[in-house]
Amino acid sequence: MVKAIVIRQTGGPEVLRLEDVEIGAPGPGEVRIRQTVIGVNFIDTYYRSGLYPAPGGLPFIAGAEAAGVVEAVGPGVVLFRPGDRVAYAGGVGAYTAARLVKAASLVKLPDDIDGYTAAASLLKGMTAQYLLRQTFAVKREHTVLFHAGAGGVGQIAGQWLKSIGATSIATVGSDEKAEIAKAIGYTHVINYSREDFVQRVADITGGEKCDVVYDAVGKNTFPGSLDCLKPRGLFVSFGNASGPVEAFNLGLLSQKGSLYATRPTLGHYTATRPALDACAADLFEQIRNEVVKISVGQTFPLAEAAACHQALHARATVGSTLLKV
Repeated sequence: MVKAIVIRQTGGPEVLRLEDVEIGAPGPGEVRIRQTVIGVNFIDTYYRSGLYPAPGGLPFIAGAEAAGVVEAVGPGVVLFRPGDRVAYAGGVGAYTAARLVKAASLVKLPDDIDGYTAAASLLKGMTAQYLLRQTFAVKREHTVLFHAGAGGVGQIAGQWLKSIGATSIATVGSDEKAEIAKAIGYTHVINYSREDFVQRVADITGGEKCDVVYDAVGKNTFPGSLDCLKPRGLFVSFGNASGPVEAFNLGLLSQKGSLYATRPTLGHYTATRPALDACAADLFEQIRNEVVKISVGQTFPLAEAAACHQALHARATVGSTLLKV
């Protein structure tokens, strides 16, 4: 038996309950991991609240990301063996001291990437990788708006954008977070709690606006995000921190400049072993070369997962958040 955070009904942070669960032996294609540290991401709250239905339904173990050590491998697993240091990102089931994971979803950690760094960065870092390298391949000549620039993905993206040399504009919700975004390297920072970000983007760009907008805020920044785009610009919605974007008439994209819109997910960009390994390797290379420095803002014991989620909802977290096993 191991300790895990189990959700038996969807709702607020109070539904996160610490329980004893049984972890069996790995089956075909599976690996059993003893977890050392767990990454906390806003998507965890979507599954907990019921905004996203959990795969397999209720009850389920919360969490999408962790690092640990392989304890045992099931039949057919050839890429991993006991003692390997590994990490994964995606799905649910991470808020636990040990678990079974499909080998296809695991990444082997290089010797120079520790478990804390991996758990704090894999999901957010691979998200930044596919957003900036694949969904829209950002180049030096581009102007980019990134909402929530002081958040977990935003901090990694800001550093990456600085290395590319693009003109980057971050939005944040407080003066404290504005200082963080500036220190990371965003070219311009907008505090949307007291500034009209649409007007500020127009002022900053001399009316030219942006090639791409990355938006994980959702309801509160839509449709303003569309008004920050050049004609034929790309709106990338990859999260719903303030609530989901409500249904809208596609004609709005035409009216605002023949815009493009996409709703990508990490799972679709890492669906094959080559794609997963390439995405993770690019992230690890940026960390290794100190292009991207991972900031762990706060750490909670696994048993205090509910308090951790309360902090997320209060926008009281900065950078990456971890649960210690």
